[in-house]
Formats: sequence, C-alpha cells, structure tokens
Amino acid sequence: MDDSSSYNDSNRAFVQAFLARGTLTYETSKPLLASIFTVHEGREILPNDITEADLRSYVSAANLALSPLDLEIRSTFHQSSRERVYALVNTSSDALTQMATTYSVEEMGFVKRVLDWMFDGPANTRRSEAMCISGTEAVNLAKVAGGVRRETQNGNTQGGGGSQGLSMRDAEGMMGRLVEEGWFEKSGKGFYSLTPRALMELRGWLVESYNDLEDESDDRGDRIKFCQACKEIVTVGQRCPKRECPCRLHDICTANFFRMQRNRNCPICKVEWDGKHFVGEKAITTSERYLQGRRRSGGSRRARQEVDEADENEEA
Repeated sequence: MDDSSSYNDSNRAFVQAFLARGTLTYETSKPLLASIFTVHEGREILPNDITEADLRSYVSAANLALSPLDLEIRSTFHQSSRERVYALVNTSSDALTQMATTYSVEEMGFVKRVLDWMFDGPANTRRSEAMCISGTEAVNLAKVAGGVRRETQNGNTQGGGGSQGLSMRDAEGMMGRLVEEGWFEKSGKGFYSLTPRALMELRGWLVESYNDLEDESDDRGDRIKFCQACKEIVTVGQRCPKRECPCRLHDICTANFFRMQRNRNCPICKVEWDGKHFVGEKAITTSERYLQGRRRSGGSRRARQEVDEADENEEA
C-alpha cells in the first residue's frame, strides 16, 4: 500500500487517531487506515485492501515518533480470542500514576480496592484464581471500610488512603467509566476483568504490588502468574491440576504448547494436564458450589458468596 518509510501526514493522522482511541486491532485499524490512505493517495482504498503489514508498518513509524514522548505502541494477544491488541503505553510511569491526574483521590482509592480484591483478596486464592469481580462485589467496595487492605513492604497500608470512599451509585458509574475507557471488560455473566491494554500498562505495577510481598507466613506464592508458553500474565486460562504447582497456560496457548511438547503433562511437575482447572471467571462459574447456588437461588450473588466462604475456610 502506501510507502510509509518516510514520516508524512498519513503517519501523523494515524498517530492522532491512535492517541484518541488508545487501542486498535487489525480489524478496527482497517477502516481507519483505508480512510487515511484514501486521502493521502487521492484514490479510494477499501478496508479489505488493508493488510497486517500495513498496520505493522504504521505502528513501527509511530513508535519512532512517540519515543521522545515516553510513549510506545505495544501489542499482546487477547487471552480469550487470540486477537492481537495494540495499545498506547506510557513507558516512564505506570497507568495508575497517570490515572491519578484524571480521577479524584476517592476514585483512585476505589480502583485500588478493586484491584486488591481481584489480585490479593477473595478473587485470587489457592483454591480459586478468578482474578475478576462482579458488579455487586465492586459496588460493595465503594466505601473504604469495605475494601481489601494489605500491608506493603514498607509497612504502609494500601486500599483506600485517607478518603471516605464513594457512594454506591458513584462506584457503579466508575466501573462503567473504566469499561468505556478500556481498563476493564465486562463479561456476559457480569464479571469485570482487566483488558489487554490494562495488563500491558499495569504489568510492572501488578508484579511489584502483588508478587514482592515479604510475608513468610503466606505460602500462596506469587499472585501474578505467567503463561508457561508465551510468558505473558495469565488472568484467563488453565492451571495445573496440582494446586501447589505454579504452572499456568492461556487457553489460546495450550494446543500449540502440548503439540510441541508431544504429551499433555505439566512441564513443571509432570502430572497429567486435564484442562479442567481454570484461571479467570470459569474458576467461579464451573465450580459445583456456584452451580448449586444458582440452582437454589436463581442468581449468582449467593453462589459467589459461597465460593468465597469456602476459600476463606480453606485458607484458614
């Protein structure tokens, strides 16, 4: 298509569009690049004329221009669909620091309480690595007193700071805003989880916050785990049937991984990999307690509560 080896107005238009959107996929980039090429080349270019090579070329040129601004377009696969997602990442500060310039102290306290719940609370235990949160659970974290509080390495307590928190209505609105802005995605069953963009931007912060805890009494190991195949963070995928084993795999990585390995044994502990132990929302929705709770109550709130209670009993 267009020769973008020299930086020109078409590259600038692409950067401006990316800055406005924050994320792109190949499919969403096709109409964008088609419009840019049509104007730049003076002839109609259709979305289906756009190739992945065109997108990669413009991303590469954009990164050269964005580097002095401490910005970079990075990519990762969506954990469920395996669609490659491109996101604009600030390389000099983590996303929470950037968000603090947009959100109030109370809103940031709420965001941190939600993340604590997902990665260092009831949603991430030895028995159930869900790493997601329901709308009801999120709203219940509106006030500081309802948050998950934990002590960091320097002795400070994270969770809500000195604020009084949000109203439940504001917390509900905040979750919707975080979805609209691309930080969370909401499943059909009402669970919120981090988007590929959020995982790319928050990777360093998540590891530093939840994996570097010097607590000798805690034998759960790292809260943030990585795929044995692609080495990216796993919040949706499969875990080794042996609970103590740290091996995790994305669903989208399992087929190729075991094909290359020529067996279906865990690469770490060698136990048979049955594909029935999940990371993410399915860790909740496939549990017998959750299913029983839904049959009895006709909803998910009581079912999730029972799963949490079972986790607390086992952790004790």
